[in-house]
Amino acid sequence: MTYSVAVSGASGYAGGEILRILAAHPDVDIRTVTAHSNAGQPLLATQPHLRSLAHLTLQETTPEVLAGHDIVFLALPHGQSGQYTDALADTALVIDAGADHRLASEQDWDAFYGGDFHEPWTYAVPELPIGGGTKQRERLVGASRIAAPGCNASTVSLSLAPGVAAGVIDPSDIVTVLAVGPSGAGKSLKPNLLASEILGTANPYAVSGTHRHIPEIRQALAAALPVAAAEHTPSDVTWTSTADAIRISFTPVLVPMARGILATSTAPIATDATDAEIRGAWEFAYGDETFVQLLPAGQFPRTADVLGANTALMGLAIDRAANRVVVVTAVDNLVKGTAGAAVQSMNLALGLPEATALTVNGVAP
Repeated sequence: MTYSVAVSGASGYAGGEILRILAAHPDVDIRTVTAHSNAGQPLLATQPHLRSLAHLTLQETTPEVLAGHDIVFLALPHGQSGQYTDALADTALVIDAGADHRLASEQDWDAFYGGDFHEPWTYAVPELPIGGGTKQRERLVGASRIAAPGCNASTVSLSLAPGVAAGVIDPSDIVTVLAVGPSGAGKSLKPNLLASEILGTANPYAVSGTHRHIPEIRQALAAALPVAAAEHTPSDVTWTSTADAIRISFTPVLVPMARGILATSTAPIATDATDAEIRGAWEFAYGDETFVQLLPAGQFPRTADVLGANTALMGLAIDRAANRVVVVTAVDNLVKGTAGAAVQSMNLALGLPEATALTVNGVAP
């Protein structure tokens, strides 16, 4: 069976990356691409690298244009996807690459985003450990509404969830610092993202607990707590009171690379946890995974190693002097961080081989 696909926000970075991956997918037919200000232009006018899709023209983003497809990807700015939910009620599979359907807590939505709150959809991080020994993958099989993750959020959550699930780290004192590329902020013109503002410098932003991905991380890590297992609904990672056990200091730093996230996350070692138990928690979580890979002891990833790949590479260190576990994780924010996670989850929802159209191989140099 071939599934018909529409991609909204196709002129942006996330939409373009979704299209790049889907262009190599044998089971989909990209029929419709939409935009706002760029509507009426050929797709190649905004995505000149997508040569195999030269026949497509950007249409207006309206419910009428998006309806009538088997699968719709919403790659729209935060706060704009929710308006299409009701209009796409007859669409078999809708995947939102924005934030509108990620959070289960209306209070957190109001505090970090604002505007209308929309119901949470199934979270698109298949490898994420869930309390009780399962993974988010199980909830994605057969899902009809999927929320792609925030790139920083999924990177940090994948980094620390194995330790939370195994009880070998204390999640009440998490500190994470991320070097991130500006493509994660989207394609809209912003003065602070001009080349003259970011080349040759590193710029911290959203400091002191203000970044919008913080509640998403807390939600995901709360779901990994063993005590949270009985509180999950069958369909999703769900906000519970156990999220209060997760405290995180989160500092992103904008660096002059177009793509990539390098997240250094640390947490205290739980009482009596041995080195073997600590490393064993991550080996148990990801030892059989294709797209999340733990590097050998003493090795740490570079963002260059994952460019263009749906791979999260992870290095783990145990700092006994500071009594902390240190996890360094590299991802391509546009692939594993967003579009790759969305397509991987689409494959699971449709019963297709999970790795279809996705690669572990990066691009070098």
